[in-house]
Amino acid sequence: MSELFSLAGKTALVTGGTSGIGRRQALALAQAGASVVLVGRREAQLHQTIADIEALNGSAAALPADLADRGCLPETAARAAIPFGPIDILINAAGVNLRQPPEAITLESWDSTLNLNLATPFFLARELVPGMRKRNWGRIINIASLQSRRAFSNSIPYGASKGGVSQLTRAMAEAWSRYGITCNAIAPGFFPTELTAPVYENGELLNKLASQTAIGRNGELSDLDGLTQFLASPASAYITGQVIYLDGGFTAK
Repeated sequence: MSELFSLAGKTALVTGGTSGIGRRQALALAQAGASVVLVGRREAQLHQTIADIEALNGSAAALPADLADRGCLPETAARAAIPFGPIDILINAAGVNLRQPPEAITLESWDSTLNLNLATPFFLARELVPGMRKRNWGRIINIASLQSRRAFSNSIPYGASKGGVSQLTRAMAEAWSRYGITCNAIAPGFFPTELTAPVYENGELLNKLASQTAIGRNGELSDLDGLTQFLASPASAYITGQVIYLDGGFTAK
């Protein structure tokens, strides 16, 4: 592998590493040579992802934590450095979408969505930035959404949080890129994950969404690999503050 794209010697922290996008990104980073620390609430799934990474001759460790609890973030950041050393790469993939109609949204559901999707990525990153600054190198990858740019039904809190992630990414880049820490976001189209399970259960809707892309199909989890590895690698050193839509051209039409 070209040194431009190699992650050998780097350590990554991936939130939401138990399933879907976060799990796939963890596998992609490991394939590029990074050691990966996986954060999530479900220990069995964490250890399954570790087994899958080790089957690829990669290195991974589990860090069980409930990232909805902001009070755990300093400890989580500190514990993340124990297995393989200081964190070089942070992927903020943990998230929630409750899919409530407007009249069903409560203060509690609003707060829980904005907390996990928007507050946690910032406060966790802030815990890791001092170490990245010391090494003058870091990569932060947030997960945005099609809803960072457009609206879907029954997703007001989720859309608000993902619109916020778009601006948060730019603001984090402005604050920290001068110290060698880039911050970008991937905005996926429709991929088969736990969050999109209701969509994938509706074949007619799924076909309609595929037809709205320029490529003519919905995403496959393997489509995440290249962009994840690129944004985490030295090859993307002059790219920061960007939201990249990995959507098969859905937003181009």
